[in-house]
Amino acid sequence: MRILIKPIISEKATLGSELRNEFSFLVDPRVNKLEIKKAVEKIYDVKVDKVSTMNYGPKRKIRYTKTGSQKGKTNARKKAVVHLAEGSSIDFYSKL
Repeated sequence: MRILIKPIISEKATLGSELRNEFSFLVDPRVNKLEIKKAVEKIYDVKVDKVSTMNYGPKRKIRYTKTGSQKGKTNARKKAVVHLAEGSSIDFYSKL
């Protein structure tokens, strides 16, 4: 099972990393905060102070077509915001 799916690189996440030393990741919905902390410390070789998580449920959609209505939904997601210790930093752009 992959714990960290991908880092979130948006305007809001970049601002948080520059000002508050916190980094955002898209994670597997089944993992907990301790597993996220261990994975980030192992992969990026940093010290993690705190982990905050947010669960997002699926978005449901209905399309009305000539043959009837079609129902569907997106996948559930979980985001993690990792607060690093003073002096630690992650550079996502070093391997580009």
